[in-house]
Amino acid sequence: MAPLAGAMLPTGVMLPTDAMLPGDGRHASRHTHHADHVTCAKGETTMPIIRVNGAGLYYEEHGTGPETIVFAHGLLWSCRMFDDQVAAFKDRYRCIAFDFRGQGQSEVTRDGYDMETLYEDAAALFIAMRLAARRPDLVKSLVLLETSPDPEPAENMPKYRQLAFIARWLNIGLVADRVMPIMFGQKFLNDPARAAQRSQWRQRMSKNHRVGVTRATMGVITRRGIYDEIAKIHVPVLIIVGDQDVATVPAKAERVHERIQGSRLVTIPGAGHTSTVEEPAAVNAAINEFLIGL
Repeated sequence: MAPLAGAMLPTGVMLPTDAMLPGDGRHASRHTHHADHVTCAKGETTMPIIRVNGAGLYYEEHGTGPETIVFAHGLLWSCRMFDDQVAAFKDRYRCIAFDFRGQGQSEVTRDGYDMETLYEDAAALFIAMRLAARRPDLVKSLVLLETSPDPEPAENMPKYRQLAFIARWLNIGLVADRVMPIMFGQKFLNDPARAAQRSQWRQRMSKNHRVGVTRATMGVITRRGIYDEIAKIHVPVLIIVGDQDVATVPAKAERVHERIQGSRLVTIPGAGHTSTVEEPAAVNAAINEFLIGL
């Protein structure tokens, strides 16, 4: 099956040192309002929420380095997708990870799940190829993981609509077993030592808000392609893809690499569509080498 998560880019964006960010009173867009902190229902946890384009987006901030990396997760996941990367880089960089609307701990809004609105969300809270092509002033460098600038192939639409319908009206858990082989490679799925980790990520998928994740899925599968735009990206770009990725196959990453002049392409052995979780050490090493060379 082709990507469920190919266009909601799992991404790391290196921002200029003077970029405007949540948490310090400097916000990057006229769409961004002040960062609020709201208390969860049980009154036990305080969640950082920033109001962007009419949506309350959950974010986390770690580290206090002079430069900032912003992590934007893939469809069906949350900022937890980048826990291993934040842990690796927070001692040298300010790391900000956030949940897109309708996913993770962000607000489930009635609309705003199309790629163009999510691009505006990303511009305000820092989707990455769109952001780098259209707002180069906000981006110093770019890391693209398991993503494609193309629209969803027409042959995939019926089955993805069916999965979204089941998730919305019945139960997300009913489609989890069909989605796990899309999101992860065979090495991860068949390793007995990682059974607990597989269970954890299946549970995280199943805990998605069924309305929010359905709207997010429809935004992804009805997206407009931007292949013609990405040639405008002139910042340093690292492209990462797993050699077992069946959602965004390596050939798609090669196509992005050919289109973005000067980009670097790294293939992660043994990784599927969620390489940050499946092979975190290899992903961190590739990102670290890229950042050191900037």
